[in-house]
Amino acid sequence: MKLAYTLSLSTAVVSLALLAPQLARSQDPNMSSTSGNQAAEQQEAKQMVPAQVHLAKELDAQKLRQGDKFEAILDNKVHLADGTELTHGTVLVGQVVTDKMHSGGNSRLALQFTQAKLRDGKVIPIEAMIAGVSGPSENVGYTENSAGPPSWTPGSLQVDEIGVQPHVDLHSRVGGANSGVLISSTKDNVKLAAGSRMSLAIAARNAETTGGA
Repeated sequence: MKLAYTLSLSTAVVSLALLAPQLARSQDPNMSSTSGNQAAEQQEAKQMVPAQVHLAKELDAQKLRQGDKFEAILDNKVHLADGTELTHGTVLVGQVVTDKMHSGGNSRLALQFTQAKLRDGKVIPIEAMIAGVSGPSENVGYTENSAGPPSWTPGSLQVDEIGVQPHVDLHSRVGGANSGVLISSTKDNVKLAAGSRMSLAIAARNAETTGGA
């Protein structure tokens, strides 16, 4: 009788051990959501193409407020997934936005690209992720072959880069609420000089995606 009871108890323990991972998965509300978000971001990334830009003017977190506009100049020709061609020199318009990241009161600058001004005067809505930042190029003319931060690749759905500028970190992701957030790792102010280079993942905002910006 004791042997039968021991065997039954052992069987129950093994059964629970086998079921435990399944129970853990079913009770984790974030797992399916995270997986779903990643799938949506991967679909959205398929609509994006790499681009290189430089800032037309300095961006200073102490002087900028939510809603302030800024401009960046396209350094290379870009063909968007919807067939739109953005020529070298196209102006990309962005704005300063708020973000929900916590940085202990450190200086921050959240940016969102919203439009591309074509040379024929047409304006199209865009979305973009900032994939990299570097200082101004030594080439004043900014030719299509000017060096800049490494180009974005479709496999890069999220960027968390430390030290893109002295004491400044970059955080961004495909499908995020903004194009990217620059946060000071010290108490210094976040400031990007005129001519600073950015690597972008860019798409027309009305491109068909399963994810949302």
